[in-house]
Amino acid sequence: MAARDLRRWLLRAALALVALPVLFGLTAWIGSSIPRNAHWQEPETGVTIMVGDNGVHTEIVMPILAEGPDWRAHFPPADITASARPYTHVAVSWGERTFFLETPTWADFELGNALGAITGGEGLLHVSWYVRPAPSENFRRLRISPEQYRALAANIAADLAPDARSFAGYARHDVFYSARGTYHLGRTCNQWTSDRLAQAGIRTGWWTPLSGGVMKWVPES
Repeated sequence: MAARDLRRWLLRAALALVALPVLFGLTAWIGSSIPRNAHWQEPETGVTIMVGDNGVHTEIVMPILAEGPDWRAHFPPADITASARPYTHVAVSWGERTFFLETPTWADFELGNALGAITGGEGLLHVSWYVRPAPSENFRRLRISPEQYRALAANIAADLAPDARSFAGYARHDVFYSARGTYHLGRTCNQWTSDRLAQAGIRTGWWTPLSGGVMKWVPES
């Protein structure tokens, strides 16, 4: 390969590396701006849930016991180390197994795990227990009807794998469970959050691979 051809190839490769993230971000912004259940309105009364966001990953926070569903039947408190605390809420999110288990902090981030998750990996549910979580900019309340809450809870519970195994969490108040589904670029952790909300009839974005695409539909308290 001539030097000129090599330079041309390297330039195209560099442009592609820049263009791909820009294209992904643009399509994510457009996709997350298209609403599902566009005419949904928050009811005056109902069940208050929360949508949590750490800037990268979202979770759905629900009362342990409300309108029938009791999360202790699906996620036994004995599965966490600090099981005796007076928990009031449980937070559930979904993600790729290897990345979840091997990345307890961003200091543990490995590019190989991230690439493996994007190209396809086994799903895992992350369950955290909270005591009276307080609303904040990134921990937003959302009121839904009892019927919508029961549908939301049923759809989340259905994501547990048959005879689900539990795996140690990051701290004393969280745990992982094997789950249905395969993680890939078209079905990210944040897409799971918006899919579960949409299935319950709640307004959210169409394609939300990034956490901001989920949170734009959840008003600040």
